[in-house]
Amino acid sequence: MKIRPRISLGTLWLGMGLAATAVLADDLRPIPLTARIQDVQPMTGIVLWSTNAAVETAPIQLEFRYVTYREVVNAKGEYDWSPIEKLLDEVAGRKHQAILRWHDTYVGKPSGVPDSVRLLPDYRETVALSEQKRTAFPDWSHPELRRFLLEFLDRFAEKYDRDPRLAFLEVGFGLWAEYHIYDGPMEMGKTFPSLAFQREFAERMAARFHRTPWMISVDAAADRAPFASDPKLLALPFGLFDDSFNHARHAEVNEPNWDRLGRDRWKIAPMGGEFSFYEPKDQREALSPTGPHGVEFSRHAAKFHISFMIGDAQPRHQKPERIREAGMACGYRFRVSRFAASASRAEVTIENTGIAPIYHDAFPAVNGVRAKDSLRGLPPKESRTFAIDAGGETPKLTIESDRLVPGQRIEFDADLP
Repeated sequence: MKIRPRISLGTLWLGMGLAATAVLADDLRPIPLTARIQDVQPMTGIVLWSTNAAVETAPIQLEFRYVTYREVVNAKGEYDWSPIEKLLDEVAGRKHQAILRWHDTYVGKPSGVPDSVRLLPDYRETVALSEQKRTAFPDWSHPELRRFLLEFLDRFAEKYDRDPRLAFLEVGFGLWAEYHIYDGPMEMGKTFPSLAFQREFAERMAARFHRTPWMISVDAAADRAPFASDPKLLALPFGLFDDSFNHARHAEVNEPNWDRLGRDRWKIAPMGGEFSFYEPKDQREALSPTGPHGVEFSRHAAKFHISFMIGDAQPRHQKPERIREAGMACGYRFRVSRFAASASRAEVTIENTGIAPIYHDAFPAVNGVRAKDSLRGLPPKESRTFAIDAGGETPKLTIESDRLVPGQRIEFDADLP
């Protein structure tokens, strides 16, 4: 004979009541939230050179510096990262991040090649006039220079790919690493690297840099570079910089290069550049209401999904508020459109109302508990909803990122009753 357990009606009601209470306790309720973005956001905006005295007070988040390989590697081939460490620490100490551009050739200067390569007996640099200045051009025919550069990429990536002091990296060849020698002895395989080595260099960049976005000049669209004609290279995750962004003939001279390298590239990597030096007014009127040539900066930036723009002269031409306004028109801008929480969890929906994604991981967090998914790559005019394992009566929402330096903060807009 089987004995059946008896469950009283009162016990059943009690169990159902506890279950209902648990469900009610986990019900999401709308959380009022009011916030407004007050400043230029990290990894965006108008950029000053790190040597500009205005970096101490200007409304910026990024500082720029040209760097040479010989600053790090001595005549014995030994690496000393202390100059880079000093630079990055100084920039971070101002609550900013750095954009570095490694280069081998600069008008009027020795080459950026270290003496460990340059002093080899069969290495032959070319010294010639560029912009009427004596300029040294590397000997790209020498195998040791090519070997060294690939080794350098490996070591730099190993040390700095995850470093929050470094926002973006710009690389290239020729004058100012802009993929050209527009004035001087342009000789493929000699003063300028061969197409084969340029291809190897780009593939090594993609293989080594997984966290720090890297960029090349829009002038790499020309036939002296392999990118525009090679679908495999075009698939690499490089961004673009345009160092004459606002000159008079930009639409007919520069914009076709953007087209050849892919106008949707902003979806995976940052777009940036520098205000033009073709005419004095390109700098003087860069942030004027109609720009130097009839196009206001924010309109031009939106067209190309610009995250940052080097404007080292702007503190001489514009007041801080205008520089801040222009900087806030660049890159991402987040708006919280929904925030709900229970005792133990929360959901938040965030829209990107800017003109470009954020290119580093950033996580919505409630009471310091991060969502598992990132805001990285969220396109403009699109939203993403995040589940977070934290809630409470007065939950605090923030956006956190491991790629910020102390003193930086990602803000958001919100108007939730």
